[in-house]
Order: sequence, then structure tokens, then C-alpha cells
Amino acid sequence: MLFEGDLDWKPSKTDAQLLFRLICSSSSGQVRPHSKMNDADVSKQIQQMVKFIRQEAEEKANEISVSAEEEFNIEKLQLFEAEKRKIKQEFERKEKQVEIRRKIEYSMQLNASRITVLQAQDDLVKAMKEATEKELLHVSHNHETYGPLLKELIVQCLLRLKEPSLLLRCRREDIELVESVLDSAKEEYAAIAKVHQPEIVVDHVTYLPPGRRLHHHGHELFCSGGVVLASRDGKIVCENTLDSRLDVIFHKKLPEIRKWLFGQITV
Repeated sequence: MLFEGDLDWKPSKTDAQLLFRLICSSSSGQVRPHSKMNDADVSKQIQQMVKFIRQEAEEKANEISVSAEEEFNIEKLQLFEAEKRKIKQEFERKEKQVEIRRKIEYSMQLNASRITVLQAQDDLVKAMKEATEKELLHVSHNHETYGPLLKELIVQCLLRLKEPSLLLRCRREDIELVESVLDSAKEEYAAIAKVHQPEIVVDHVTYLPPGRRLHHHGHELFCSGGVVLASRDGKIVCENTLDSRLDVIFHKKLPEIRKWLFGQITV
């Protein structure tokens, strides 16, 4: 085996001849008879062998270098792919977090918007009802229409209660008008129900609250008109005031009112 330092070695004539004989014997299987060679032939043969050995060494070194380069590239690619997968996974995780956060924020904003819209709708409906309540105050001002209305309200209570003896309450300002239509109301009820006229006592001690004032406070009781009838023992009560009727009809018609005001708006 030749090492890098051995490439500068210069053999003697005897060494060259001996080496040549060994090569010849290895190729033919036997040692040929000694033949004389001049120095030039020996040197040429040695140079060829050195060149062959150097070429073999260089090829082997190239193979090692190529193999090392391939292994390096493979390992580098594996590391690159592993890091790329790690980065991709981290990116997907953060992307999901951002998407979840975005959906939560959107849901919160949507709920806030819905609450705002619903609050605005409720305020409008409430304002509409308050405006209607104010209009009820004008109903009792016209006795020509309010008198017959009181009579119908009394008859409705009688038909619902069907009691022989009752107590009637109304506003203080409606006492005279109620008493003026009370007899005709009893007659109409008796004719419809086919019973004797009931005994109705008008309460002159406890009255319904007065009408709503211009500067009304929310905690103050008020009554826009109408009557309240109860059995003499007070166990059965029929409230037939204008305000109670408004509450009933408003609650019953609220879906239609909302549809009329807001259409098919969904929140």
C-alpha cells in the first residue's frame, strides 16, 4: 500500500527489476527468467504503476466524497422536512386559534347587535303603547260615546260573572255616568242571560284611580275609564277598565304589531 509520502519515493535499479519480476509472476502464475532491463524501462513501468495507484486512490476518494455528500444531503433534507412539518403544525395551530377568536368576537358583536335591535324595537313598541294610553284619556271626555261604552262594559262583566249580587267600582268622575246607564245595563243582561236582574251596589268609598296626568310618574296608579265588578264576597273579580282591555288586546296583537312595524326583520 502506498501512502501520500510514498509517491516521491524513487526505487533503485535492483528494486525496479525485482518489482517488475513480481508483477510479471503474479500475472502469469510463474516467475519468468530474469531478463535484463535498462533503467528507462524500469522507470517507465514504475511511473505507470504509480499513476494507476494514484488513479485508484483518487477514484476511491471521489466515491467517498460523493457518498458523504449524498448522506449529508439526505440528512439535511430530512431535517428540513421535519422543521417544515413542525412550522406547518405550529402555523395551523395558531391559525385555528385566530379563527376561534374571530368567531367568538363575531358572535359577541352579533349578540350585541341583536340586543341593540331588540331593545330599539321594544322601546318603539313601548312608546306606541304609551301613546295609545294617552289617547284613551280622550275617550272619557265625550259623554255621548263614553256612556254607551260604560254600559257595554258593565254588561260584559255581568255575563262573565253571572252573580245575583255584585259590587261595582269606577272612577270618582264617572259615578254619575255609571249610575245613569246601570239600570239599562241590568235589563240588557237579564234579557240576554234570561235571568232576574242582579243587585248591583256602586262603591262610593273606594274608587278606581283617576285618569293619567300630563306629567305622569311611572309609579303612580291611573285609570283611563271603565269599571270593575266583583262578587259581594270579593272572591270573583272582573276588571273591565279601558287600560286592562288595552293590555289584553296589546298582548294578544303584539306579534301582528311587531310584524306591521318591523316586517320580516330577523335578529
